[in-house]
Amino acid sequence: MTAIAQSASNETFVLNLGPQHPATHGVLRVKLVMDGEYIVEAEPVLGYIHRMHEKMGENRTWAQFLPNTGRMDYLHALAYNHNYVCLVERAAGIEVPERAEYIRVITNELNRISSHLLWFGAFVLDLGGFSPLLYAFDDREQILDLLEAVTGSRLTYCYYRFGGVYNDVDQDFLDGSKAFVARLRERMPMYHNLVTKNIILMKRLQDIGFIDAEMCRKYGATGPVARGAGIDFDVRRHEPYSVYPRFDFDIPVYSGCDSMARYMVRMDEMEQSMRIIEQAVGSIPEGPVMAAKAPKTIKPPKGDYYHAVETARGSFGIRAVSDGTNTPYRMKLRTPSFSNLVTFGEAAKGMLLPDALALMGSLDLVIPEIDR
Repeated sequence: MTAIAQSASNETFVLNLGPQHPATHGVLRVKLVMDGEYIVEAEPVLGYIHRMHEKMGENRTWAQFLPNTGRMDYLHALAYNHNYVCLVERAAGIEVPERAEYIRVITNELNRISSHLLWFGAFVLDLGGFSPLLYAFDDREQILDLLEAVTGSRLTYCYYRFGGVYNDVDQDFLDGSKAFVARLRERMPMYHNLVTKNIILMKRLQDIGFIDAEMCRKYGATGPVARGAGIDFDVRRHEPYSVYPRFDFDIPVYSGCDSMARYMVRMDEMEQSMRIIEQAVGSIPEGPVMAAKAPKTIKPPKGDYYHAVETARGSFGIRAVSDGTNTPYRMKLRTPSFSNLVTFGEAAKGMLLPDALALMGSLDLVIPEIDR
């Protein structure tokens, strides 16, 4: 018998949520101690798909590990690509052409919107609404078509290279990106009228799933979870990288600390990503997309390196130690969903089980980047 079960009184019982439950969106298992329909304790259990990405990073060359990054967060894979190439470029002193930086920003923000759209549809599906999922996937398909045209993939992208991107984008891609922004901007009022203003959704989210700023700091929660608790922090603004400082965009912050606040942050972030895409497409410079002197064999100087980016789920950081060879000596990944998930154990105490599922959906977890 486990410790959590031994601590339970005779009036309680243990309920396993997952690892195959549709509301956990992956192989996440949560052991719940229930008192009737109320949660007494919630303990996330990891390890069902552990693939040891960090150890793989220490047993492959710097270049060979690049495709792994897109497998951890398959919904915002380009942000993971981006962070790794930025770290290696900074360590090895590789300059990136301006056009490649603009392409990275455009594709990254498209990928962020596609991730939020999938979350939006799946989250409302968790709460019992099916139609919004179909609308969201209809829009998401437009992005996947655009990204497939330039990357060759629709999910686990590996498009960036040390010193640039794999290939240039054409005018069709740029025109398609502008057309998509115009299309989604027209449809956002429909999403708000259909879902955000729906009284059932409001009753399920408002004042439910309380995660405040203190809890976020205690567990290291970032991204929309922290911004929904009133913490104004976004890596793109506060630790700027690439060409993000050149664009005008806002960081949505809500102080409600409930599931509704986290919902609103992501909905507003899609609007801000569209603003960034519009500006980047409108000012993308001509020129090469790969550094002229990018080394064929990557051997960063000896040192301890760290770089972070803002993914759809929060701050993703990589720490790598180089001993001067073509293989990282040590690699450690700091992924956002892991920290965000830890808040669930505390926030779910005393909640009804259906409300806890709404709370879990509002965290937008991607299990492979937790159980990496």
